[in-house]
Amino acid sequence: MPSPWSSSRDASPEVSRLLIERAHEELVAGNLDDRRLQQVRPLVRASWERAWQSRVGAEGLPPLDFSADALDEYRTGHPLAGVMDLIRSLLLPGSPEDSGVVVAVGDHVGRLLWVEGDLRQRVLSGEMGFVEGANWSEQVVGTSAPGTALTLGESVQIHHAEHYNRLVQPWSCTAAPVFDPETRRILGVIDVTGGAEAVTPQARMLVDATARAVESELLIACLRARSEAPRGSGRPTRRTPRDTRHARLQVLARDRARLEIDSADGESVIELSARHAEILLMLAVHRQGLSAERLAELVYGEDASPDTLRPEMVRLRKVLERVSPDLAPQSRPYRLTAPLETDAQNVLSLLDRGAHRVALTAYVGAVLPESASPGVEEFRETVRAALHEVMVSEASLDVLLAYAEIPEGQNDAEALRLALEMLPARSPKRAGLVARIERLDAE
Repeated sequence: MPSPWSSSRDASPEVSRLLIERAHEELVAGNLDDRRLQQVRPLVRASWERAWQSRVGAEGLPPLDFSADALDEYRTGHPLAGVMDLIRSLLLPGSPEDSGVVVAVGDHVGRLLWVEGDLRQRVLSGEMGFVEGANWSEQVVGTSAPGTALTLGESVQIHHAEHYNRLVQPWSCTAAPVFDPETRRILGVIDVTGGAEAVTPQARMLVDATARAVESELLIACLRARSEAPRGSGRPTRRTPRDTRHARLQVLARDRARLEIDSADGESVIELSARHAEILLMLAVHRQGLSAERLAELVYGEDASPDTLRPEMVRLRKVLERVSPDLAPQSRPYRLTAPLETDAQNVLSLLDRGAHRVALTAYVGAVLPESASPGVEEFRETVRAALHEVMVSEASLDVLLAYAEIPEGQNDAEALRLALEMLPARSPKRAGLVARIERLDAE
């Protein structure tokens, strides 16, 4: 089946792109009375002003509100999970990887739960943080089709420079909210992002029609569930994601890991000893569990005795039981039974999702850089190698140049040579790259 986006033509904005860019600059600078703002579409101007009043940054990447595990759990229970095949059939027929657009489905507050479609476009849009788990609400990124559609409760098209965040301005998008067919509360949002083809009148009609088809399907499912429920059981309850405690271990560029725990009782933050950081990281990485012998080997080295490990495990349990008893490791094998996210694993997840720029920003340094534990050294190298591989095989020139500025990239001759090949012949950045490559070759 042919893509519905292949033959689309641009729907021209009401005013020139240059004028919009200048008006945006004036608004960000606080000049809300600038006359050029009156020539910007009222919908866009009002959204810009909301973003400016809320002190939303005009640059920067959106935050990731979910780890990979938390995202899987949340979207499995989301009401829109059961209609994803319908959305795909309407917006991504044929081969989604070659559709030319990215289709995203988010929840009621603008967090993206599914991001699918053209492979190349997903890689490029991922560099501005348009990835699963990212928050694209208007309160976070300013004017964008998904966030503004949720704010207004109606379908919205945003052209290029009309986006509030400058990183998003090369893109155009159309989005429509999805309503609960019974309560009329917003359940989520459907968005199509791409180039000119994403903001035609036909694109808006298709996205609107998809949202209405989804609502009809949800209503049918609700009525069917009600008719099948035992008499006297009342209205069936909709499954909702459970509110779980969030625990995060920060090990990047830190010798003493920082453990952050959010629970119903509030937030707790503790700094672990170097040894406890190594043990907890190994348990977070090896979720299947480790024997005492294997954990001792990963932490202390080859031929280490489990007797050396056991006293440290007792002390670690006591530390964790004071702040979060369910995080205390179990034994036989040693394992964690509660979710524990690490910032290093988050970087790997971002790389897998194609969010290269976000991953590079999140990678603030090596994993427990002073640790000599064999397991930590191996995991440290795994993260470094994954970062290198993605940079030299998939990253754009801008991301590659940013990578070249961090310690790992400064000594990565392959990445530097690739960046040199990608730079225009007259770029002033070439001389610096050549000098760095020659220095590495001399060493």
